[in-house]
Amino acid sequence: MWEIVTAGGWLMLPIIACSIVALAIVIERFMTLREERVLPNNLVADVWRMASSRQLTEEKVREIQKGSPLGRVISAGLLNRSQEREAMKVSIEEVGGHVAHELGRYLNALGTIAAVTPLLGLLGTVVGMISVFTNITTVGVGNPAQLAGGISQALITTAGGLCVAIPSLMFHRYFRARVDGLVIGMEKESLKLVDVLQKRQSQARVAT
Repeated sequence: MWEIVTAGGWLMLPIIACSIVALAIVIERFMTLREERVLPNNLVADVWRMASSRQLTEEKVREIQKGSPLGRVISAGLLNRSQEREAMKVSIEEVGGHVAHELGRYLNALGTIAAVTPLLGLLGTVVGMISVFTNITTVGVGNPAQLAGGISQALITTAGGLCVAIPSLMFHRYFRARVDGLVIGMEKESLKLVDVLQKRQSQARVAT
């Protein structure tokens, strides 16, 4: 394996560096974008129970805010729960935009790697072919070993760039879709809580 890498020339170094960064991003995003971490089960139900029993203090809201991305979005509405539904919704959407941005962290870098590594491979192809034609100009076509060295460098760098780019692009698309799904889930859960709280406030006003 090491012989293949060295045969690819110096352009294999940035391709290998890109592969290491891409692998680190993929592992980190798999850990961060777990559904149970972003959308904890029964969080809305727990918040509703605390609100019903009047245990939803400012300290509790802060704890919810720090607990998960969904907690951050929900807490934005809870801090404005005395306001009208539209005000709560605006605050939730504002914080939701920040949370969505954080969930998509590093994905631009992964997309850049998916786009750049084939170009690095192509550059290696060009460098290898330049080496081939330089050898032909210098010594003619009588030395197949020198010609094969330049051609192999061209093929190895191209293959290396594609081997990094293809999975990087696949994971980039996968994580983008996962972030979109999680953001929609957070919005649904948050608006569900807003509707329940607003209904409770309306009932309280009628009762008084």
